[in-house]
Amino acid sequence: MRWLRTFGKVVRSGLTIEETRLEPLLALRTAAGVAIVIGPALWLASPAYAASAALGAYSAGGATFQRIWRPRKVIALGAGAGLALSTFVGYLAAGRLVTFLPLLAVWAFVAGMAWAVGSTAGIVAATTVGSMLVTVTLPTSVGRALEHAGIIALGGVVQAVLILLFPIRRWGAHRDALADALAAVADYARRLRHDPTAPFDPEPLMTARDAAAVTPSQARTRPPVLHGPRGLAERIRPVVAALADPDVGAPAEGPGRDRARELLDTAADVLDSAARSIRRGTPAEVPPGSVDVLRVDEEHEVLEGPARQAAERLVELLGEALEIAGSGGARGRTPTPLGPAGAQFLMRPTMFRLLPVVVRAVRGELRRDSPVFRHAVRLAAVATLGYLIAAQLPLGHGYWAPIASVMVMRPDFHRTYARAVARLAGTLAGVALATGMVRALGPDAHVFGALAVVSAGLSYMLIRTGYAYSQCFTAAYVVFLLGMGGQAWEQTVPERVVLTLLGGALAMLAYVVFPAWETPKLAGRLADWLAANGRYAAAVLRSYAEPTREHRADMRRALLASREARAAWQEAYDQARQEPVRPRGLTSREAEEAQEALKGFGRAAMLMESHVPRADSRFVPEAERFAEALEADTAQAAVDVREHRNPDWGRVEEALNAWEDAAGNRSPVVRREAELQKRALEDLATAVSRTPLERDVGSAREEQRVRAAVAAEGDGSGPAHRGG
Repeated sequence: MRWLRTFGKVVRSGLTIEETRLEPLLALRTAAGVAIVIGPALWLASPAYAASAALGAYSAGGATFQRIWRPRKVIALGAGAGLALSTFVGYLAAGRLVTFLPLLAVWAFVAGMAWAVGSTAGIVAATTVGSMLVTVTLPTSVGRALEHAGIIALGGVVQAVLILLFPIRRWGAHRDALADALAAVADYARRLRHDPTAPFDPEPLMTARDAAAVTPSQARTRPPVLHGPRGLAERIRPVVAALADPDVGAPAEGPGRDRARELLDTAADVLDSAARSIRRGTPAEVPPGSVDVLRVDEEHEVLEGPARQAAERLVELLGEALEIAGSGGARGRTPTPLGPAGAQFLMRPTMFRLLPVVVRAVRGELRRDSPVFRHAVRLAAVATLGYLIAAQLPLGHGYWAPIASVMVMRPDFHRTYARAVARLAGTLAGVALATGMVRALGPDAHVFGALAVVSAGLSYMLIRTGYAYSQCFTAAYVVFLLGMGGQAWEQTVPERVVLTLLGGALAMLAYVVFPAWETPKLAGRLADWLAANGRYAAAVLRSYAEPTREHRADMRRALLASREARAAWQEAYDQARQEPVRPRGLTSREAEEAQEALKGFGRAAMLMESHVPRADSRFVPEAERFAEALEADTAQAAVDVREHRNPDWGRVEEALNAWEDAAGNRSPVVRREAELQKRALEDLATAVSRTPLERDVGSAREEQRVRAAVAAEGDGSGPAHRGG
């Protein structure tokens, strides 16, 4: 039953239209690159050369649509070079299974391990496996293989030249990432007006940080408006949370709460204006009443104590945002350091210095329990098995089966199955559309070449709306390309459908045989997040105990590590909810409750961060003892969670009691925030603590709850129907 429900979700996910902004100019430019190489190749050479040129230009163009922070022309050149190399090496080993199959297996394994570097590298590497499979049928000699490889690389060069000559929103991805971060904080401020404890997803801030990392050459040409607003969003987030919180900020009711809501609404308006300004590169107007709201009247200000401090700090930060919203970044440049020694920007290694980084990333994933390693093994096995099976079938173009497998496989279960369903649906629709046009127009290489370019453009246009819809025009593109080479549709269409179905089935079966489930790893991910949150909270407390620059730097590093641990947990948790396996270690309800508790713990640390004193402020000696106890208890609790033992907060409670008993407590707000942290830790212990009997039957209970819910839905007796 679980598999059936999961597969139903997979089908819906694979066929879902994703709401996204279409980019017709980018699609037009990339389709023009395909047309530029197909036309001369048809005119000067032959359809076979045109097919090779189209392969390089189409795949290199598709690689540039991935969300990347490096210049897209570099990605196009790299994709074209990788396709050319795989084509030539594949031809050298082609002709005998004893040489080609080991090469295919090794190449596919390396392509799978490329996911250790990132999704863009993994997707581009997968296309090189497809290139190796399809182009070994085209050349007839080593010289011809070199020619085809050169033409494929030329397709990547053409795309790179078009990007250089016709830049479209050159810093567009970076602008969007930064604008999304500011918009996320604006949305957070609006939600805090109605829910003072509303959660905040730090993913937009993490993405903006990735986008802010540039090479020295990029830093010299980066628009000035992209230099500072990311840090501004980082600083505003804890301040608005502290202002809205009824425990340490504005009172729950009365004039103070109304004033806090007014400031939060204005903060959201100003941040939205700054986000629009950065996204469009033009000055933006701030609502007229915003400046008046941001004035803090010394005599008539209703906020007091920590709430007033937060309001004054927010007004100061929003003043910086107003400057950004007014400048737009269209005029002027700021000097940027040329070297790493005095660099004031996040450094991204150049392409030549990236090799050691790649080696370290791949080496870190070379272990049996790594999802990337297991994906690489599956990819190598499915590519070789699919090639062998298709070679035995009485069908031409047997390479379509392993290509379908390679292109749909991902390191996780849900995306692999969803893409397999989407590829089959898109292929059926695409070949039906292309077949009707082929029958209506008759055989004409030049007409088919033009239709292939149009199909490529539509595929690029829809590439972010859903894999099925982009794949529809990709399938049509392949049919037109083969028709350009003289292949009859009566042969290609049935073969394409059958072999795509075979490849998708092999990809789905491979995940069942050799899975990489995240469900059993939830306890470990939760433990990592708990330990990282503990280090972050302790670093914040040490900034109170001794407010130095070194402690602030430690606090920043701990915050980034905490975000990474939270992102790893969130990814694992989302994948586990979509997996058809029984919970082990943590049930779904326990995982959800533990997640909410850790979010509360992190939020308490963030509130404390908003009041961190300056270097010349007074010390809070009690905070150091509490920091030591908090870090020690959370580290031990992380071990307990991994080993399914109940966590204990004895040292934290003892340190908190000692803080309360300390003579002349000079930091009641910090003490209150420490109580919030302890309360969140107690909620976590409640979520994951179980008696010995519960540890034995917890998973069985979860299964019973699922079966009862399914049965209730089936006979109409579920909660949704009881009132009716």
